[in-house]
Amino acid sequence: MATYVTLWQFTQQGAAAIQDSPERIDRLETQFDELGGELREFYMLFGQYDTLTISEFPDDETAAQAVLGVTKQGNVSAETSRAFSRDDTRAIIDGLE
Repeated sequence: MATYVTLWQFTQQGAAAIQDSPERIDRLETQFDELGGELREFYMLFGQYDTLTISEFPDDETAAQAVLGVTKQGNVSAETSRAFSRDDTRAIIDGLE
């Protein structure tokens, strides 16, 4: 499965209901599981972004569905990047001509 790093920011709505965050994390994990993905890591952050997740999904389309499914609830906005492991990075670079 492919790995994705998502940086999340609370919207005004999400910040106003910050006490609900632990339950929202549980729902996030369930939503990812239902799409065939996995929430591997979750971190609260200081700075520009409020939280970070590392997740796995079968493909980019499924990852997009998962992130859009969370953001449509209105509590967060997100920026997601595909992440490549050290071995994947070596294979990609070795394939350059």
